[in-house]
Amino acid sequence: MDRIWLQSYPAGIPADIDIEHIPSLVALLEQACKTYADKVAYISMGKEMTYRQLDEASRAFAGWLQSRGLQKGDRVALMMPNLLQYPVALFGTLRAGCVVVNCNPLYTPRELEHQLKDSGAAAIVIVENFAHTLEQVLPRTTALRHVIVTPMGEMLGTLKGALVNLVVRRVKKMVPAWSIPTAIDFSTALAVGQRQRFKPVPLGQQDLAFLQYTGGTTGISKGAMLTHANIASNVTQAYNWIRPAVREGREIIVTALPLYHVFALTANCLTFLMIGATNLLIANPRDIPGFVKEWAKYPVSVFTGVNTLFNALLNNADFAKLDFSTMRVTLGGGMAVQAPVAERWRQITGTPLLQAYGLTETSPAATINPLDMDAFNGAIGLPISSTEISIRDEAGSEVPITQVGEICIRGPQVMKGYWQRPEETANAFHPDGFLRTGDMGYVDKQGFVFLVDRKKDMILVSGFNVYPNEVEEAVAMHPGVGDVAAIGVADEHSGEAVKIFVVRKDPALTEKALIEHCRTVLTGYKVPKHVEFRDDLPRTNVGKILRRALKEAA
Repeated sequence: MDRIWLQSYPAGIPADIDIEHIPSLVALLEQACKTYADKVAYISMGKEMTYRQLDEASRAFAGWLQSRGLQKGDRVALMMPNLLQYPVALFGTLRAGCVVVNCNPLYTPRELEHQLKDSGAAAIVIVENFAHTLEQVLPRTTALRHVIVTPMGEMLGTLKGALVNLVVRRVKKMVPAWSIPTAIDFSTALAVGQRQRFKPVPLGQQDLAFLQYTGGTTGISKGAMLTHANIASNVTQAYNWIRPAVREGREIIVTALPLYHVFALTANCLTFLMIGATNLLIANPRDIPGFVKEWAKYPVSVFTGVNTLFNALLNNADFAKLDFSTMRVTLGGGMAVQAPVAERWRQITGTPLLQAYGLTETSPAATINPLDMDAFNGAIGLPISSTEISIRDEAGSEVPITQVGEICIRGPQVMKGYWQRPEETANAFHPDGFLRTGDMGYVDKQGFVFLVDRKKDMILVSGFNVYPNEVEEAVAMHPGVGDVAAIGVADEHSGEAVKIFVVRKDPALTEKALIEHCRTVLTGYKVPKHVEFRDDLPRTNVGKILRRALKEAA
């Protein structure tokens, strides 16, 4: 496909990037820490960490890893929410030449065991709230030699840290009993590391930086091999895209999405590092009232999130009372942003909610909407610099402009492959190097990409394709709907029929009223045949609704 999207690029954004001058992510980190040394890099529970402190602490952690014999290429697992310990461990691991293996703190023992054994992690940093999970699998993870357990408040200072730990342990009882005799705490590791002579590790662009595991919502979780070049490319692509809209050294970005997820990892933690921004870390974004109170303390200018998080904030009465005069950019990704949610966001905050799109396998950004747009356009954006999009049919042939097919991606941010899975790696790519995303979409005449839905989630009603995203957006337009998910269920007459699961905002909302509403905005075969009201919907760690879980329960 011709790069027709270049005609829609805002002024100043290059068609291609060049990262020849960037040997590794460590070079980007060290340059940022030098340039913005005295600026605040992270805020967690009121505690600030400057770029200079980040440099010193991550160097100490790298020194500790080296003192324990970890070598270039060894894997280090990180299992914690958004705390100050995370960026320190992240950058320390990379500086030691090791590979970061991000773990969801909510993993079950089975899921954690799989990831630790599959990656062959030699060390893990884990928050104490979840140490009991690790304890259950340790006997079967023979490669894991070093365990660092950190209390929530360990880097908040003596008094504040002690208070946070007291509340977490005694008041909220969030730390189940655990026993790992060989474990040490994070502050001890840093103290030991400070006394070591850290030896910088030569790193190249093709060295692995992350084994970023896919969500595992469709099968066994796989480790996407993301090299220093993959991530450096994506950071550079995103940096070029946002540069005209942001101010270096002056932005405050809210990081509520977990840093162990590739979206926040690259967008918030790494890209905004390059401009000397301050990351306001939210450890528990599901506590919406607490989240809003924390937001209110700072002149926030940038926010990234997913549709369900935007919706939850909009449904909180105190959110609308915040001062949004400093807001400059709101970016949505991870799942489709619904038009009604985007419009409410613009009305309340005064800033447009713009979509981006990507995958774990693309580090993750592939398309982003221009940040100078003043309204939601429904697109997932334009292919970013050095990125090619091809829309293909089942046979792998490219389809014409505006026709729906599978979105395929080629670019320097596309993964090296899946860890120790050559067959699955081969199946993920077309022979010409384009990654198969499994997402259905199309490109319009201006080069904007539109996401229709996941290929596997498509519903076939009497031979007609029905995309759950379209149904969900239509249902969400009803003022009585708080949240919605659509799936296909077996039907003896039409093969499949549409079923929706609805969380009511208005307790009086009825099935009949919803169906009548849908008939006014959807073609007949797309109208839901079944409605089930629920108090909540199953979600992934970043808030994406798990349609698979709903299908299994239907």
